[in-house]
Amino acid sequence: MGRRHGIRNSNSFAQKKRNQKNKQKDVWDPAKARMNYVDTVRESEAFSKYYKIQNVVPENEWDEMISTLQETLPTSFRITGGKMEACAMLDVIEGQFFQELLSAGVEPGADIKPPKQLPWYPDRLAWQLDISRKDIRRSEAYYRLHNFLIAETSTGNISRQEAVSMIPPLVLDVKPHHKVLDMCAAPGSKTAQLIEMLHADQQPGDPPPEGFVVANDMDNTRCYMLVHQLKRLSSPCVVIVNHDASQLPSMQMPAADGTLSPIKFDRILCDVPCTGDGTLRKNPDIWPKWNAANGNNLHGIQYRVARRGLELLTVGGRMVYSTCSLNPIENEAVIHRILKECEDAVELVDISASLPGLKYKPGMTTWTPCSKDLTGYEKYEDVPEQYQTQVRPSMFAPSKDDAGKFNLDRCIRILPHMQNTGGFFVAALQKVKVLPWEARPKVTETAAAVPETNGESNASDETKEASEEEKQTKGPPKKRRRMQGYKEDPFVFFTEDEELWPILQECYDLKPELSCTSFLTRCTVGKKKNIYFTTPALRDLIKTNEDRLKLINTGVKAFARCDNKAMKCCFRLAQEGLKCIESFIGPKRRVKVCKEDFVLLLSCQDLSCPPEIEKYSPPTREAFQRLEDHGSMVVEYEGQTSSGRPLTTTVVGWKGTRSVRAYVGIDECVHLLRLLGEDVSKFEVNKFKARAEGRNAMAETEEGEAGTEKSDDVDKEKLTVISEVEDNEKVTVKADENGTG
Repeated sequence: MGRRHGIRNSNSFAQKKRNQKNKQKDVWDPAKARMNYVDTVRESEAFSKYYKIQNVVPENEWDEMISTLQETLPTSFRITGGKMEACAMLDVIEGQFFQELLSAGVEPGADIKPPKQLPWYPDRLAWQLDISRKDIRRSEAYYRLHNFLIAETSTGNISRQEAVSMIPPLVLDVKPHHKVLDMCAAPGSKTAQLIEMLHADQQPGDPPPEGFVVANDMDNTRCYMLVHQLKRLSSPCVVIVNHDASQLPSMQMPAADGTLSPIKFDRILCDVPCTGDGTLRKNPDIWPKWNAANGNNLHGIQYRVARRGLELLTVGGRMVYSTCSLNPIENEAVIHRILKECEDAVELVDISASLPGLKYKPGMTTWTPCSKDLTGYEKYEDVPEQYQTQVRPSMFAPSKDDAGKFNLDRCIRILPHMQNTGGFFVAALQKVKVLPWEARPKVTETAAAVPETNGESNASDETKEASEEEKQTKGPPKKRRRMQGYKEDPFVFFTEDEELWPILQECYDLKPELSCTSFLTRCTVGKKKNIYFTTPALRDLIKTNEDRLKLINTGVKAFARCDNKAMKCCFRLAQEGLKCIESFIGPKRRVKVCKEDFVLLLSCQDLSCPPEIEKYSPPTREAFQRLEDHGSMVVEYEGQTSSGRPLTTTVVGWKGTRSVRAYVGIDECVHLLRLLGEDVSKFEVNKFKARAEGRNAMAETEEGEAGTEKSDDVDKEKLTVISEVEDNEKVTVKADENGTG
């Protein structure tokens, strides 16, 4: 018996050791990850053979395209926000960082490439930088620019995004009054563009726009990535939902007379899941995994998502279909199938005029579907039975006689070698009348007893046949997908008799035009932690459809709980939502300051020692002292940027007994100080230099430890710098991975 126990204990010990080794293997090492990433073999015989069959480029351009695909993708970014601040930020970037970059350079022998403005992006607000991690290490100017991009991205003033992925929202032509749907939104860079377009004409103090964005994604985890990305924009005009885009439920909105009517969207972005081989430059791990069957397998879901999008589109509305794939089976074949099925209810829009300076190739009119073994077929009858589940009839190009009526050449294909970008496909579809199956008579009661997959009228006969074929090839039907992910807190909107509202009104001098019904909380019992603000239109959408939609997030935080005994109101203003409600806040809790006082307020971010009221100028000091109570307030600044542009902005301030400080994040303070032309070098740390200095200090300490005591004061300070730098580097690595979605 004892022996058995001994064996069991021995095996248990051995198993623990094995588990420990496995855990060590699973630990992510950034250095090893970067090394493996660089060492990935960037070539694929199957990829080359397949795209030569498709003739995606002329033979004389093939080598250039492949060599470009094997290079690392340049960094690109765009400046966000309102036109006033965006232009001021452009002045800072061009006048400070780019000039410093070009004059400083790097070590001799390095290839210095000047920043390149993307000519097709409006107002010169998008740029491309061909710099590597080695350049950042070598040059202080490169490092300062890199640090600047990360800091401004965290505040939402800059969006690091692949250049070609900026195109679909541009050609969607969103206006502030539009109802917009993003069907496959995560990670959110294109969704952010759509939201910015809604706010494009909004001036400081203006109410939020009438339109809104419904951002959907099927993956529950990616929905929370979407929440994180869009929170930077602080927009009350977006709601995030979690659904299969091909079966997105129909939504309703109350009309003026109180009756419910279906929502039809004015603009829809249909950036469908794809194989992503246009992103080989930033995702080289696709090279060894590439095969022809992947595109064939995605063709069906891409078609179903696009079809559902057209059903939700209003007549006269526009839908943009896009992928980051080079494969015509995922691109032109899907568009051809949609146009053929919709007959003359949908047409392709020529979008070339809206992208001046963009180099592209028109959409393909002929292509060759291939099976997994890279055998091409001219017609479906030639496909062997064993491959008929891979190659479907809908994947074939139109005949030469029919090709002209589909206008597939109005699609645009961006290839990597044309302007040093990734690969992309974009097509804009206009709905000119109701779809054929939408115009059919309503189904009878007997038929209505069967739930419709898409929430609209029955599918066409062609779709039914395709679905029957899919069922036969896939075997027995799958069980209905169960809702995954976290159980969301409720969305509880204020009612007219909300007991907290009179307190907020009195404390912040809120104007009567601001309705309390646009505010919500996420709890039904207990203390309210945060109060969020959303637009009336979005409130109506959420309240009307909360039973049919899986809601993830909406609204922007306007008030946050602050149980301070010195305050009459237990809620303070939140910087995130200040821009949304500032026009409704009266003079009782507002203070206008001059530039010197504004700089003082933003510069002192040491919470242990905020600037005393006596340090401000006499007019500002008197204004602070006139405030009745301690607590939250609005600090206004109206003046000029360092380049002479007008600047009007507000921040949340906090008045204490003897001091006043800004209740704003450090990155936001640095952003405003930059616009004002102030020196922000004290907020910037070169992690490479700091780490080297820290290591040298540690080495010197170890040498002196033999006969002397360590100098705690010096070493602790330098060790703290090392720790902070390494922590920041982890955040930087994460931002580098996720910031170019």
